[in-house]
Amino acid sequence: MARSRKPSNRLRGAPVANQSLPRERRSLGARWSAWTRQHRQSFQASLRRLLIRPWSTALTVLVMGIALALPLLLFVMLDNARSLSGGLREARDFTVFLKTSQSIEAAQKFSEELGKRADVAATSLRTPEQGLTEFRQLSGFSEALDVLEDNPLPSVIVVTPQRLESTLEPPLLAELRSDPRVDMVQYDAEWRKRLSAILGFGERAMLSLTVLLGLATLLVVGNTVRMDIQTRGEEIAVVQLMGASDGFVRRPFLYAGLWYGVLGGILAVLAVGIVELVVRAPLLDLMASYQNRFSLHGFGWCVAMMVISASALLGWLGAWIVSTRHLFAGRPQR
Repeated sequence: MARSRKPSNRLRGAPVANQSLPRERRSLGARWSAWTRQHRQSFQASLRRLLIRPWSTALTVLVMGIALALPLLLFVMLDNARSLSGGLREARDFTVFLKTSQSIEAAQKFSEELGKRADVAATSLRTPEQGLTEFRQLSGFSEALDVLEDNPLPSVIVVTPQRLESTLEPPLLAELRSDPRVDMVQYDAEWRKRLSAILGFGERAMLSLTVLLGLATLLVVGNTVRMDIQTRGEEIAVVQLMGASDGFVRRPFLYAGLWYGVLGGILAVLAVGIVELVVRAPLLDLMASYQNRFSLHGFGWCVAMMVISASALLGWLGAWIVSTRHLFAGRPQR
């Protein structure tokens, strides 16, 4: 009688006869060796299947990379905006404009009086001559200012109070506004509140966009794995009839989703890095025109690894959801 052939299958590491023995008859070392061998084979086989379909793999990876690059780019922009506005958010100085009738000696005496207060950390006096010189340098209207007969600028005292423990206006502000020697007090608390609200809105928008695009990435991987499962439906049914567990059948698809996620995360990191290099020079030139010493920075290795890890997790999760659903629906009846 001719010897029957064993059914072939393309899912590597399929269970053979000696693996169907009871667990008590197999040593722990043998089970560990079989488990690691199956994972290694599934890991390598899933990568090979991605490489033999370069166009399909490239399209999936591109979609994932672009979807993940958008929230990462928004994160970098918010991080730079936060560092750019850090000085404004932490600024707590009062700019006290004295009346033009106040002489420089009176302004100096007033500045010394404020400096002796317990709720004041430091004071700085800017004379009208210093203010006019600074205005000439910053405005570019030096020739137009030469026609002025008198200096119209008042003396200015910059008051740095002690660190504020609350968001309420300090009592010193009300005293300065009511002082007869003071013409106006500029306090940027309202601007800081608006700036904080803008940055808070940006953070919420970034989180919302991250969640939405993360779900989109999950769906892309899930749909790709679903199509792969449908094309391999016959071999999946064969190994299930041979006694393979759902975990064994699911494993190569999980590794495929993991590969998609890793490649998509790497592409997202590279894309944002390229965008940063492209816009760095024009942005620095723009900030230099405003005489702002701003240092553009990107993301570090920690953020890059977090993005790649999150992308890999999304790929694995999408593959797990789809493969579990299809395997449960298509489990053969024995």
